Amino acid sequence: MDEQVTRRVMPVVCVTDGKHHVRKFLREVLSEFSFTIYECVEVGELSAALDARPPDLVILGLTAGGIAASEMLRTLAAKDFDGKILPFAQRDSAVIGTIHELAEQLGISLLPPLLVPFNNERLRESIAILLPEGSSGPLVDMAEAVRGGWLELWYQPKIDARAMVMRGAEALLRVRHPAWGIVPPAYLDPRFPPLSDSVISCAVDDWHYFFAQRGPIETAINLPITFLQEPDSISRLCKQLPDNAAFEGLIVEINSTEIVRNLNLAKEVARQLRSHKIAISIDALGAEWLSLTGLCNFPFVEIKVDRKLVTGCAEDRLKQSICRRILDLADSYGARTVAEGVETWADFLAVREMGFDLAQGFLFAKPMSAQKFAQTCWAASQACLPPPRSLSRAELGFANYTGTLVDQHEQPVRLRSVRAE
Repeated sequence: MDEQVTRRVMPVVCVTDGKHHVRKFLREVLSEFSFTIYECVEVGELSAALDARPPDLVILGLTAGGIAASEMLRTLAAKDFDGKILPFAQRDSAVIGTIHELAEQLGISLLPPLLVPFNNERLRESIAILLPEGSSGPLVDMAEAVRGGWLELWYQPKIDARAMVMRGAEALLRVRHPAWGIVPPAYLDPRFPPLSDSVISCAVDDWHYFFAQRGPIETAINLPITFLQEPDSISRLCKQLPDNAAFEGLIVEINSTEIVRNLNLAKEVARQLRSHKIAISIDALGAEWLSLTGLCNFPFVEIKVDRKLVTGCAEDRLKQSICRRILDLADSYGARTVAEGVETWADFLAVREMGFDLAQGFLFAKPMSAQKFAQTCWAASQACLPPPRSLSRAELGFANYTGTLVDQHEQPVRLRSVRAE
């Protein structure tokens, strides 16, 4: 690791709040960063913790009221705490002003408060002081990560917009550094050639794990177009696929910009892969959609609309208009559609009304480890699905494929937001 980005190994975070469900929520949202996290409910616990193992960051929960938080703040001042303090509260909480006034009286500096609801970017900004500092290149040596077996795939469910059940999951690359824990994706270089083979191998291993735990789950992985340009890439990919009758196929997501720039290659590869139970999905499609109009053939099975067009679409008619045009394009080609980055109920209702087949985003679940994903209500919902009926728009075109989507479900799983109540 570059010396200029080295910080203390495994930063320590203390979560304080009087409400158990709030502390649990904070621990879950911080789990991606693999900090050492502990809780302090009472002032005495915080005092003892400061003596035994001072944290780098104290998250000062304000949801239980100002009295408890004030006592926590006075304890931090009495112990000459020199770490960072991050207030956490509801957006309209009147306690925030009171705590800031007390902090000024005690001579304590507070970070800008983390207000509910928040997105992943806002959380990262709030705890940036604990994350590796920026550098001119990727923080992680990907060759070292592959050799060391640091790679993991974290899974985010893709939800049927009508039936409210999971129809598959996207596998997202994570690196568990031996010192830093889970490294932010921004510090990874996905173009490292041997990385693609490792991602495929990991996804296949996870598919077998999911199959043993819940049954077969449609998995999507992300690969760069450069991988498919290699002469033997298709052969290597096919050799790693599960040799199991329950395996219905693999989705390979390729960024829309790469597909548009290499359209002929992408179309040819997509046609070759369909006979091997592998299908290409166009990921993060935005302004590039115009380049996909008027094609004489369209071998891609799925179009994922960029989060920039989905976020806030409930109140943005221009975004809705573009989304509808992409939906019409997908419908004309018989491809299914996915709305990426759904974070609010309003946006979900908007994408469902517009006619998206699937939705994906923090409203339903954050990306999570394979073990945690297998235990979620979403994985359980797919395991309990009745025999499927094919939908023409959902048809993926795999060899011997009979369809995995259903338009009704007798007992749909209720959506559960990951946000705090």
